[in-house]
Amino acid sequence: MGHTEADLAQLLHTGPFHLALRTALAVRGLPLQRVQHHLAHRGVKVGVTSLSYWQQGARRPQRPESMKAVRALEEVLQLPGNSLIRLLAEDSAGRADADRPATRSYRSLIEASGVVERLLAELECPTDGGLHTVGHHERVRIGAGRELLGRDSQQVVRAHRDGVDRYLAIHRGDPGCDPDRVEVRATENCRTGRVRRHAGTGVLVAELLFDTRLRAGDTYVFSYGFEDGTGGPGREYVRGFSFAGGQYVLQVRFDEAALPVRCRRFAQASTGAPRGGRAELTLSGRHRAVHMVEQGVRPGILGIEWDWA
Repeated sequence: MGHTEADLAQLLHTGPFHLALRTALAVRGLPLQRVQHHLAHRGVKVGVTSLSYWQQGARRPQRPESMKAVRALEEVLQLPGNSLIRLLAEDSAGRADADRPATRSYRSLIEASGVVERLLAELECPTDGGLHTVGHHERVRIGAGRELLGRDSQQVVRAHRDGVDRYLAIHRGDPGCDPDRVEVRATENCRTGRVRRHAGTGVLVAELLFDTRLRAGDTYVFSYGFEDGTGGPGREYVRGFSFAGGQYVLQVRFDEAALPVRCRRFAQASTGAPRGGRAELTLSGRHRAVHMVEQGVRPGILGIEWDWA
């Protein structure tokens, strides 16, 4: 699989460490023996086997001498200072192992009292699904009754283990939502598999099956949506992120018969944390929409809130 400077820049931003290292080696065209030689010239001794384990994700540098080697690797591979060190620090702070992006449980991201976890368990889904998001563009539609009509997503994901062939999409409607009446649409490069619903919380989990099995490092683009319109009036759209990721774009479009008087973006570390990062958003006259762009998503919550007249 070919890698580009753009791939490398993205992975240096989002991680995980081993994929960033592997991509840097590929882009620079340096075999491990040559890297070991360059490190030795800098007074750093590290075995080819260790380097191989690091770039496979089988082991992670932890000891002081290993961290010194990682700093030297940044020089050898012509990477920004501390770029690999930062990814390792994020691993230590938020990961159970080296080949998963930083995570928080969904319990801290949505107020559904473990419903999402139970539905995921029914579908026998691992904690992270083997994927992390490189880019996600989400379009939300608000109807004339101030209700969430539906939402459409296009996602670019990268696999961090071999054999991944599906994604689990989670939808939570506004109060009053009837998940039995919510329609799942698989629109590009995927098809709908199993679907689980929970009426009490308005939660729906849909399995989206890919057309291929991904290898570690592969990227995949797919699109899907949910048609809702079953809940009551809403005042916000919230997206919870269990994993660190790439760019997230959220656009909210309103019906011309129900325009808000004020819109703001916000961020939260968790559902119980205070909202911060607020910024006023201007509603476009012709398209009746507002949007926000987050270049580097962190585990937590992002969203747009609005006030009705």
